[in-house]
Amino acid sequence: MKLARLAAAATLAATTLLAQVPAHAVGRLIDVDVIDRDSGTRLPVYHHNGEWWVAGRPGARYAVQIRNASSERLMGVMSVDGVNVVTGDTASWDQSGYVLSRYQNAQITGWRKNEAEVAAFHFTALPRSYAARTGRPDNVGVIGVAVFRERYRPPVHPMPRYPGYPSTRESPAGAARSDEAAAPNGYPSDEVREASPQSKSAPASPRLGTGHGERETSYSGTTRFDRRSSQPDEVISIRYDSRDNLIAMGVIPAYGRPVPQRPDAFPESSDAGYVPDPPRWR
Repeated sequence: MKLARLAAAATLAATTLLAQVPAHAVGRLIDVDVIDRDSGTRLPVYHHNGEWWVAGRPGARYAVQIRNASSERLMGVMSVDGVNVVTGDTASWDQSGYVLSRYQNAQITGWRKNEAEVAAFHFTALPRSYAARTGRPDNVGVIGVAVFRERYRPPVHPMPRYPGYPSTRESPAGAARSDEAAAPNGYPSDEVREASPQSKSAPASPRLGTGHGERETSYSGTTRFDRRSSQPDEVISIRYDSRDNLIAMGVIPAYGRPVPQRPDAFPESSDAGYVPDPPRWR
């Protein structure tokens, strides 16, 4: 009995220690990291009350780095502050996302404006965030990725051709030409992918959000991706705020009272497109 109590105590101590040690990537099918682009460092991730948190630096540009940890293609529908980063719609699981080949890495650096540009992500005061400036401040402070597996499509094997017996089926080369005619870039669907790879008091300073920064070159295309299910196979959420606020709320170190106002990474769905510009800041 004494040995069992000691084992339980050791397990509890190990669990507490792990909760206080910052991690990096979050996720099972897709690993998600947040990168401070100005310093080039990965932000430590803290686990607190069942949620993952990172401390953002006000004014710093950041990227969401995603890595396919599986041997199959996956799609990640990504949101920041409850807004789809590709379309600018209030985020929902059924919207466009980024498709990753097996074990592929990609850095998502901003709100997609078109197939060649993004508006850079940067940490800013909540009222200056893209979500707040477009009338959607309720879910500011969360990065989300809804992960979908691909539906298996059995390969089509053309019938063999014999002299004097012309085949009625289209050849693979003909099928490829038909796809290219339907989609100028060679991909027949609208799913978007990245082209290249101790106090427990109230927050100490204004909450952080994600701004709509300067435009940068970032190429993307489209590819066909049939989801295996309408429900995601994994949903990853990482909340963020300034380091001072995370210390004040008890996230750093990882203990303290529950944090109110949990934002939702995918609050609703809307029409697809690209991210529109926010209203002019006054």
